[in-house]
Amino acid sequence: MYILQTEHSFDSAHFLKGYKGKCANIHGHRWRVVVEIKSDALVENGHLRGMVVDFGDLKKVVKEFVDFHDHALIVEKNSLSKELFNMLQGENFRLIEVEFRPTAENFSKYFYDEFNKKFDVKRVIVYETPNNSAIYEEQR
Repeated sequence: MYILQTEHSFDSAHFLKGYKGKCANIHGHRWRVVVEIKSDALVENGHLRGMVVDFGDLKKVVKEFVDFHDHALIVEKNSLSKELFNMLQGENFRLIEVEFRPTAENFSKYFYDEFNKKFDVKRVIVYETPNNSAIYEEQR
């Protein structure tokens, strides 16, 4: 099996509603997203001969989706009061609402599902800090 890997990072803020600890407060991270795709075979003909995919195409897809999350406050849907949410939007703060609690574990699955729409993803690793990461991969 061939495995290609690329990574990109973004800066954003989040908080964990209902958490008993420091992460209940709004705080930021430099999230590092490592994507691994796989293939049993290489392209046999054309300009991509001998490749799984063009690294440029892989990097573009990863960068575009990861960059969408850059410099935003990522919040779980309904974790802020409507009044506060609207106030923040009214002040032009960039908010991204997600359907899940914004943990590294959930982000790894979220990115896996997104990239798996275009590639055969082996796994996604999301680093919340340089030393702490969560990995999502499906058993087949």
